[in-house]
Amino acid sequence: MSKSIRLDDKWQTLLFIGLTAILAGYFFVWLPGPGSGLRLIGIELGEWIKFLGVGPTRDLFYLPPIVLGLLLALLTIQWPNSRWQTWIARLMAVAVSLLAFPAVAAITSEPTSEWLLRMFLIGVVFVVAVSSALAGQYQRARIWAWFLMALVALVGAILPVWQYLAVRPLVIEILQRPVGIGPGVWINAFGGLLVVAVATWRFRHAR
Repeated sequence: MSKSIRLDDKWQTLLFIGLTAILAGYFFVWLPGPGSGLRLIGIELGEWIKFLGVGPTRDLFYLPPIVLGLLLALLTIQWPNSRWQTWIARLMAVAVSLLAFPAVAAITSEPTSEWLLRMFLIGVVFVVAVSSALAGQYQRARIWAWFLMALVALVGAILPVWQYLAVRPLVIEILQRPVGIGPGVWINAFGGLLVVAVATWRFRHAR
């Protein structure tokens, strides 16, 4: 029994390292441009890229906080509703997802294609956070929550990296300078893949 508890503690630690890495990666440099004014962190990249005419796919740069919010909300399905920490985590899930909330100016002056998907995904985080209180009462829901966490984390690990690699040649062409891949890209991917590994292991173990 004690060995099982120690194993669970180890995986829980790895899970929170992964979640922390997703958040930290969003505040590290993604686009290491040639000057300090063009060293863009993840939270800045989505807004800057829109001036290059990338289009709605730039929403993929807003995935990290939305993914993190969903992961936190799904994780609380495993926790009892009687704990105040559970409800704080649900509030944090929604709060973190709001990092992707579009500016008021964008909502009032830009086409809905530029911000509607983000609004919808933030709404999904809110719905999952609220419904997790009910879902946690069912054993099957707690088991499949791990599967959903693995799926969401995989999307969050792959799609932002793919989008960055897709727009990088365009940035190089415009700047006429070599542009690398900032540490934030890899930290976000590492955190997502670590969550995938932990959630997959817990899902298989729970089944």
